[in-house]
Amino acid sequence: MSEAMNACKGTTNYQIVKINGQSIESMNEPVIEEIPLTIFLNGKELVTMLAAAGEEKYLVIGFLATEGIIQNINEIKTLDIDVMQGVIHVTTVSGETAAEKMFLKRYLTACCGKGRSAFYFVNDVLTAKTVSTELTISIKEVMQYSELLEAVSETFRLTGGVHGGALAKNGELVCWSQDIGRHNVFDKLYGRCLTEGISTYDKILVFSGRVSSEILLKVSKMNISVIIARSAPTSLAIDMAEELGVTVIGFARGQRCNIYSHKERVLGL
Repeated sequence: MSEAMNACKGTTNYQIVKINGQSIESMNEPVIEEIPLTIFLNGKELVTMLAAAGEEKYLVIGFLATEGIIQNINEIKTLDIDVMQGVIHVTTVSGETAAEKMFLKRYLTACCGKGRSAFYFVNDVLTAKTVSTELTISIKEVMQYSELLEAVSETFRLTGGVHGGALAKNGELVCWSQDIGRHNVFDKLYGRCLTEGISTYDKILVFSGRVSSEILLKVSKMNISVIIARSAPTSLAIDMAEELGVTVIGFARGQRCNIYSHKERVLGL
């Protein structure tokens, strides 16, 4: 976890005026760097992402996987990253895929059997999966993982400008990432897992931010059955979690937390 502790990486100092009550002070303040990255897939422009500097390889691989464009790392033929130019060129072994053609197209469907309509991306419909594991977690572990994430979030304490997320198992954080975008955190984590052969089905995901429906979909695509968040979930995320078999735990701070879905995985209730 040593790379997670390098909080100054990806930040730059700005001269600011800080006001605190009656105190006015000029000082240097670290600010998180935001960079644009345009992905060209098989020779065609696919998307421009805004991200924090660092882990660009994992970000791209995880993004392509959660969009259903690749299933595993071996489907990538070439991956060339030019951070200075903000350009990433990717070619896949199979060439253009159906998921690539359907990228960003919308699909209207009924949500969770409640008669409520919701927009999904077509690729979400194709790649979201129901999670089924025997994994369980105690309330003590929930609090422990939340505290561990907070402990490695030095960049947030310095800048207030990033989200953090980690995969955890056996009382430890297995891998950790941060970014200005909530979605990017999940893509970076998944990209690292695919690259390094880290299984996800037996891990807990702990996250600093809000759990929206789009975040919940990424969790299901990663085949993760429990997400612990320090903030709140949305109603649609909870409905999706019930349908997709994901345990959502929110407001995990200090000695408190709320369990919103699939409570059977939480021991002692």
